Amino acid sequence: MAAPVSDLSVALVAAPVPIHNWLVILPVAHCIVLGALMLVLRVHVRLHAMIAVLGLAALVLIDAVLLTTVVDGGPVTMVMGRWLPPFGIAFTVDLFGALMALVAAIAALAASLYALSDIDAGGRRFGFFPFLMFLMAGVTGAFLTGDVFNLYVWFEVLLISSFGLLVLGSEREQIDGAMKYAVLNLIGTTLFLIAVGYLYAIFGTLNMADIALKAAGLRDGAPLITLAALFLLAFAMKAAAFPVNFWLPASYHTPRIVVSALFAGLLTKVGIYALIRVMVMLLPVEREALSLMIAVVGAATVIVGALGALAQTDIRRMLGYVLISGVGNMLVGVAIGTPGGVSGSVFYALHSVVLMTALYLLAGQVAWLGGSFSLAALGGLYRGRGWLAAVSLILFLAACGLPPFSGFWPKVILVKASLDIGAWWLAAALLIGGFLTTICFGRVFLLVYWRPASRPVDTAAIGWQSALPLLVLTALVIGFGVLPEQLLSLAQAAAGSLADPGAYIHSVFPGGTAP
Repeated sequence: MAAPVSDLSVALVAAPVPIHNWLVILPVAHCIVLGALMLVLRVHVRLHAMIAVLGLAALVLIDAVLLTTVVDGGPVTMVMGRWLPPFGIAFTVDLFGALMALVAAIAALAASLYALSDIDAGGRRFGFFPFLMFLMAGVTGAFLTGDVFNLYVWFEVLLISSFGLLVLGSEREQIDGAMKYAVLNLIGTTLFLIAVGYLYAIFGTLNMADIALKAAGLRDGAPLITLAALFLLAFAMKAAAFPVNFWLPASYHTPRIVVSALFAGLLTKVGIYALIRVMVMLLPVEREALSLMIAVVGAATVIVGALGALAQTDIRRMLGYVLISGVGNMLVGVAIGTPGGVSGSVFYALHSVVLMTALYLLAGQVAWLGGSFSLAALGGLYRGRGWLAAVSLILFLAACGLPPFSGFWPKVILVKASLDIGAWWLAAALLIGGFLTTICFGRVFLLVYWRPASRPVDTAAIGWQSALPLLVLTALVIGFGVLPEQLLSLAQAAAGSLADPGAYIHSVFPGGTAP
């Protein structure tokens, strides 16, 4: 008797995979291959910097092509092992993910250039550049995955890489900061894993498009509010939102400044990205039910971050609190949940990746010239360093949300979105946070640049490895502010695709339903 013939077409991809679909996984594969190559060449450490810089430049180009592909043709999906979703793990890139991946690659490229002068031979020997490439594999994978458990996996990849970068140098202060960072992030990761298990028990799937399809039918009988609250807590801890933000200022000031710049630019944004993806696209009704809680947390994060920044005398600690305040701004947009609110959060996230990376790199230059990160010891940098003062002023104004730079537009969008729903107190919190941040950076500019120096200022020329990335990031801050139309249009389109994920779902399930 002949064995029955199974029709595998319902579970496997039968047709050849279009070449542009491979582009979806190319950024992640590119980072992993280059990181592995540098490990193979561990006895040729002198090659690591060149491989990393050229590799990250290539990553920027790949992500730019990927963004263009998504803008022209909509979301693109690639499934692993030819298994159709939801059976196979899917990488699905939409406008939001492509934008975040590109901006993250630009920030990483700038940091790699700065590292040419900031990371010494010992840091290179202990793996700074391989860790950087694996960190970018985790960050990029988180932005491009279409599977919730895979999102957890990429969180783990970036966390393991970040531990290595954090302790690079093995100084006492670094070990102390790494312990606090590790413990709190492992708690957040455990909460995330519990939420993923709970989600699978409810939905029977981890594919994001499949979850978006099934959520409406399960809403009446499943505890989705509890699930959403678990995800909210886990991602809020990852993003350093109040009151689970205390780990960030306790750890981000301890590593080399280029590592702090990478962390500030990228890691909290992965938490915000995951929060927006899950709460806005997958669980919008539950987000609405929790909107008041998210709004209160967002407003408190804005104010607490700004007040914390005012209280600091160390520039690195101050920037950590500025970063926390920015997280609050993005949470406010999630709480509002309207197209305007979500687009404001998306725009702010893109702006914050560039700005926070630039601010930490600037802090490194200030400390190199003045010999300290302490505001009490700095002064007199304006003399002979006029261009650096101008760059500082631009970045400070952008961080305060003042025109005509990149921080102005998302702040305006978020304030308007708050007033549109009658949440005047949210608008007030955003404006008060901006006012306090302005006072904070005004004090820094006066003390660091205008106050007479109490010690000799280093008169050596700033190398191109330090100046070039800082100038490029500052140019982006100016460009986003002076010519915001294109980025604003992309942010609005990304917010629209999150609110109406029809195109995303169609990319994963062209027939409209899961097999």
